[in-house]
Amino acid sequence: MSLRPMMRNDRASAMLGMVVEHDAPGESRVSMTVREDMLNGFAITHGGLVFTLADTAFAIACNEDERVTVAGGADITFLKSTTAGQTLTASAVRRARSGRTGLYDIRVTDETGDLVAEVRGRSITTDRRPPVPVPSTGSGTSGAAPAVETNPPVAEPVGAAGPRPAPVPVPSTSSGTSDAPVAEPVEASGPRLSPDHQRSAALPTTEVSR
Repeated sequence: MSLRPMMRNDRASAMLGMVVEHDAPGESRVSMTVREDMLNGFAITHGGLVFTLADTAFAIACNEDERVTVAGGADITFLKSTTAGQTLTASAVRRARSGRTGLYDIRVTDETGDLVAEVRGRSITTDRRPPVPVPSTGSGTSGAAPAVETNPPVAEPVGAAGPRPAPVPVPSTSSGTSDAPVAEPVEASGPRLSPDHQRSAALPTTEVSR
């Protein structure tokens, strides 16, 4: 069976190994084999993953046209626990649909047909259209999720006191010319004397008798 774009782009369902067995307007059937990494601390299937399976079947059944339909709410009742190696199947069917709202029942059973959980979902139809799938540029199959960049750019490290200050240019000490302006030196005792004052200060003083 050919998967519709909505499910070809569903990364979460693909990650959990869900298989769409039936897809028709107002009804669907999806199965999933329980893995070891799907168990909770009591070695039974995590309830959130049981609901995820039911929610996937619900999503397929309630999206009956080109408009995006989302869940407005859902209630789940757990009736039996399962564990790794078992196969769960969620079957969804429309009960009512009026205007933008719908009502759907989803039954989750194990490989023996025993009832594991029951869900009642309420749908809301929006005015949005499904996003256009981005063609895959890799060698994988069509509809695969786009590749995630494995070498993202590394941000400049920031010190504890804030961003790193801009480097201050250091004047060149070589014999070549430098473009950086050099400050005029100042004597320790005050500003530099003019040439006339310097000559006056250099002449020897003669004591004049009174």
